[in-house]
Amino acid sequence: MKKKLSGFSVWGYILFFTTIAFNFTLSILIYTQIQDRSTGFIAIIMVCCIFVSAALCTAVDIVRRKIMIERPVQRILEATDRISKGDFNVEIKPIHIFSKYDEYDMIIENINVMMRELKHNEVLKNDFISNVSHEIKTPLAVIQSYAQALKSDKLDLGTKNKYLDVLISASRKLGDLVGNILKLNKLENQSIAPEAEKLNVAEVLRSCIISFEDIIEGKGLRLECELEDMEIRSSKSYLEIIFNNLLSNAVKFTEQGEIRISLKREESYAVIRISDSGCGISEEVGKHIFDKFYQGDTSHSKEGNGLGLALVKKVIDILGGEITIESTVNVGTAFTVRLGSL
Repeated sequence: MKKKLSGFSVWGYILFFTTIAFNFTLSILIYTQIQDRSTGFIAIIMVCCIFVSAALCTAVDIVRRKIMIERPVQRILEATDRISKGDFNVEIKPIHIFSKYDEYDMIIENINVMMRELKHNEVLKNDFISNVSHEIKTPLAVIQSYAQALKSDKLDLGTKNKYLDVLISASRKLGDLVGNILKLNKLENQSIAPEAEKLNVAEVLRSCIISFEDIIEGKGLRLECELEDMEIRSSKSYLEIIFNNLLSNAVKFTEQGEIRISLKREESYAVIRISDSGCGISEEVGKHIFDKFYQGDTSHSKEGNGLGLALVKKVIDILGGEITIESTVNVGTAFTVRLGSL
């Protein structure tokens, strides 16, 4: 929140001016009453006036500081103390109304905004831990169960091979989860940078689509592609993160109907659109769909850990592109990605 501050406190200046004016007036009045006395007497009286004036100014300043400085600072200190102890349910009430905000009110509002963000991130982190715990426990239970079963001497070769396939699938799921966490961590810490090269976006997209063809055919989905060959300077590995995650989402949440993929040139951008006729998402879920740790399907009925789209958003930000989503519940979802450097 931005607000232009007045730069000074009117009441503070009035109080300061009134105190000084009162002291000067009082000193002048006293002097006019004793000016016919001896010089030594006048000096003693005026020194006393100075001390009294200084004491009065100090007292007024102490009161002013208590009201205008120490009280708001104490509020802020109490709030930051709670924050340092992990309590993010902090909301400090501003001292003045919005139109009369001073610097302390702005600091308070900034702390409130920070607290809301921290609280939101704390919720996302807890959701993530819950989701990841679920995603880890399931394949671990499968691995434990099938590994135990493989110890039996009564299993025939066909059954053993089937169990081994299950173990490989479960371990691959764990590997993908750990891999996504590591990728996101590296991206956020900028420990990996994209190596830009001239490449054909359509070819990268085609190779990603091919890897999903068996799953698409297995679910009986129609696949429509309209890809225009074009070259951009970008990172192949980064583009694959974008395309694979968006395609995975489209396939995962579409039980019947079709998946449409298009790649077109629009001015100086390569525009990729991946749409499906799946379950769609609500407007509320759409607001958080790119948040890390966020998982729209809280029932865990679909595989996923809430990291795929966070990875996509982070990669697109690094590449200087943009992504938008359009979705309607029970109708479908469409992601549009715009990449520059044509």
